[in-house]
Amino acid sequence: MTKIQKQMVFCEPIPWLNGADGDPERDDQEIRVEYRCLGPVDSGETGYKWGRVIVEADLPRDTGMRVYACAADTAEDGRFPGLSEALAGPESGRAIRNVFGPPVAASGDFYLKRAGRYLWLTFELTSANFARPGINKIRILMDGDHMTDYLPAIYRDRDFTYRFLSIFDSMYADMDRAIDSLPELFDYEAATGDRLRLLASWMNVEGSGSDLAIRERIRTALTDFEYMYTPKGVARSVERLTGRRPVLIEYFDVAPDRPGCHDPEAYRLLYGDDPYCFFVLLPEDTFRDQRERVKFRADMEELIPAGMTMRTVELRQCVQLGSHTYLGINSRVGGYASAALNEKVTIHYDTKIGGNSHE
Repeated sequence: MTKIQKQMVFCEPIPWLNGADGDPERDDQEIRVEYRCLGPVDSGETGYKWGRVIVEADLPRDTGMRVYACAADTAEDGRFPGLSEALAGPESGRAIRNVFGPPVAASGDFYLKRAGRYLWLTFELTSANFARPGINKIRILMDGDHMTDYLPAIYRDRDFTYRFLSIFDSMYADMDRAIDSLPELFDYEAATGDRLRLLASWMNVEGSGSDLAIRERIRTALTDFEYMYTPKGVARSVERLTGRRPVLIEYFDVAPDRPGCHDPEAYRLLYGDDPYCFFVLLPEDTFRDQRERVKFRADMEELIPAGMTMRTVELRQCVQLGSHTYLGINSRVGGYASAALNEKVTIHYDTKIGGNSHE
């Protein structure tokens, strides 16, 4: 049996009648109470018989929720008769109970026994500590297949048989919906939070960082593993950890003993004679402090080939003989600048200050 259901779904921000957070109150026992009213929900059919309502709520410890409901075929400016006065009154809890009657449910999954074109729902949220309950989503089932639809017409009326089979119908509908949404649970593009980090662990991707960064790592995981211990893969790992594009120098790139080396001593001084050591050149402002440097080196230990040693060189934007040198695009080695005493007098290179008159 294929379930085809029509439903209304209200997600955050839910259009509450009395604002986003309701009107919190406290009774004599210091219990926080707030009321959130939703409505009118229009079914488009006079005398419509409302059915199942599913509320996804966050209810921490020492919190609770009760639901009130009423329905009518007419709506006065979007408000149930007497609802405006109940929301604005000093004792809104008692006034809402007078308007709605007793609560219809104390949980997030229930059936309504209300008939009318328009539906109003009021949620009474209570808490006895600093944690506040919240409502994330409200789903109202409007129409669709029901187990009684496959029985003879005499059993299709909404009597005991309908209500009894609704228990199993809701169980079947939930399982059917879970099966239909199962592929979405494995879609890293749609997953968030703990679900995304679980999928990332299956791909051997670290779960630290933002959701956007984790999705990018998962997207390129196959290529990353393919080139992981190659110069291209090491450079990509360095760029991912630092956000800077590095320059990698291996021993055979600058081997002092190779034919045609113009200055063997200089290369030996800079990069040594160890063929199993490579250098990673980064700008001097890559790391904010020593802690970031140490963490970077520790992370890179798992991302370089076995038996290899990595040395990090932070290039400074200056000229220093006998060491690593980095020149920016607009850098200039040497240059003459005149010294100025004030805005009108300039000291040139042939100016003499001091001395006797005959000198």
